Amino acid sequence: MSTDPETILVTGGSGYIGSHMCVELLSAGRQVVVLDNLSNSSMASVEAVQRITQKALTFVQGDIRDSDCLAAIFAEHNIDAVMHFAGLKAVGESTEVPVKYYDNNMNGTLRLVEAMHQAGCKTLVFSSSATVYGLPEQMPITESAPTGAINPYGRTKLMVEEVLQDLFAADPTWRISLLRYFNPVGAHASGEIGEDPNDIPNNLMPFISQVAVGRREKLNVFGDDYPTPDGTGIRDYIHVVDLVRGHMKALEFLRDKPKLTVHNLGTGQGYSVLDAVRAFEQASGVSIPFEITDRRPGDAAVSYADPSKARDELGWEAEYDLHRMCEDAWRWQSKYPQGFQE
Repeated sequence: MSTDPETILVTGGSGYIGSHMCVELLSAGRQVVVLDNLSNSSMASVEAVQRITQKALTFVQGDIRDSDCLAAIFAEHNIDAVMHFAGLKAVGESTEVPVKYYDNNMNGTLRLVEAMHQAGCKTLVFSSSATVYGLPEQMPITESAPTGAINPYGRTKLMVEEVLQDLFAADPTWRISLLRYFNPVGAHASGEIGEDPNDIPNNLMPFISQVAVGRREKLNVFGDDYPTPDGTGIRDYIHVVDLVRGHMKALEFLRDKPKLTVHNLGTGQGYSVLDAVRAFEQASGVSIPFEITDRRPGDAAVSYADPSKARDELGWEAEYDLHRMCEDAWRWQSKYPQGFQE
């Protein structure tokens, strides 16, 4: 029986969630190989991960759609499991360049599972999304809720889930975890890594952070006429560190036998846009100017998880509250006002 530490391939490992995943894996004594094409991330995050953990990882700059690159990684490293974060993730952009999203997210995953199959590596934790639920009719959202994504980004996530379900049905020796994230926010407590979007942020928290640090003039709040207590949309925000700990639990859960599992990763608590603004003001001591604008098409009024299945099966629960999410996001943003460009 080998006593070597497990080696995990993290695709998209220099991105926001991937870099936090690498910190967690290295801290738990795993060997880490990162594959990233740096299209929406920076080598600075890889360096920061190694600084935080005082441990080295192996970095490969390459594209997940490059079969030769994948084959070389599996040939050179004895990969025990793959955590798959490499994907384009902006809902708005996906409606403008859908083919780019289908190519990267779908073809990339197909090439990855082909390479895994060739190498005899059949353990995969996939970064899916609550967008697969479309506009859900009932709250909280359970894993058995109907799926029906309403934009190309969400459809790529749902299609990948379906591919992996078909793969498992054809070959039940695979171990596959599909993790449906709600809204990841926050940053590592060191302030050394955080969310660093290229261009205009698509998500609420980095936009608030950039307003707070003076990079943007004001926050646009899309709609204040939803059927919610303050009229703004309600979402389930989850601290990125809680999120990646959910992946560790999912990996452990796959150990005992081959299976395909689906879990929501959220807190089960919904906060409105204005709740998030107020929490950030409190955490940062900075006033956040905002302007109410029109609703965005396709935005749900309310969306939050039922995370009880992850609690019962994985033994995982989110620990950090909204204040902590804002505090950590602000520590990162105030330390690096221009993000990793510095």
